[in-house]
Amino acid sequence: MIRALWTAANGMEAQQITQDVTANNLANINTVGFKKARADFQDLMYQVYSKSGAETTGGSQLPVGIEIGMGVKPVSVQKMFTQGDYMQTDNRFDLAIEGDGFFQIDDDGDTVYTRAGSFRTDSEGVLCNSEGLKLIPEVTIPDDAVNFTVDSGGTWTATDEFGNSLGSGRIELAKFINPAGLTSLGRNLYAKTEGSGEATVGNPGETGFGTLSQNFLEMSNVNVVDEMVKMIVGQRAYEINSKAIQTADSMMQVVNNLKR
Repeated sequence: MIRALWTAANGMEAQQITQDVTANNLANINTVGFKKARADFQDLMYQVYSKSGAETTGGSQLPVGIEIGMGVKPVSVQKMFTQGDYMQTDNRFDLAIEGDGFFQIDDDGDTVYTRAGSFRTDSEGVLCNSEGLKLIPEVTIPDDAVNFTVDSGGTWTATDEFGNSLGSGRIELAKFINPAGLTSLGRNLYAKTEGSGEATVGNPGETGFGTLSQNFLEMSNVNVVDEMVKMIVGQRAYEINSKAIQTADSMMQVVNNLKR
């Protein structure tokens, strides 16, 4: 009976994690470049009373054994890097990645990564994100530039009112063999880890890298209907586990009242 109490209790804890992950997904439904997360679980060890295939006293074999599970535990909260929907904007500095890859951002000398392509220029004409962190490689737009264009291959060009080139360069992307292994820093930023592997840098449109679309933003890949269903399922599972605790408690109460 005590086993049922502990098993149901860690089941409730597991469903609480599911609800926490789902709530964070829904909270970021309008966050540019946000990638939804999924909680993964494993069952715990089993208490074995008899093994399948064990020989009985009569010389026959047991077709099935007796194994009592001890509950569940969370093993990971995995980011799902599926493509989000695109939103067209009027900002010429907005960029969306169609396919695999991350923008590289300079965070006080460290290279971090993002899918959020909502850029702007600072006082020196350098392309940066909303926190002022600069894009790598650096893109500097002259003060007298009138037009700024970026093609699908990442080549950018700044021109004057007569169409004369004032500057050009190429935006590079980074990709990882295991992007789910990246650690989330918040602020739409990710950092590499031992699990993600080292970044491979290349040009947009090359093999394995996505292309760029100017005047577009990649929105969150959160699906509201899916998250609401997960929330309902998690809520019901939480309730059922709490009922299991109440039932186990009632059964223990019956045992306690056997002798009066």
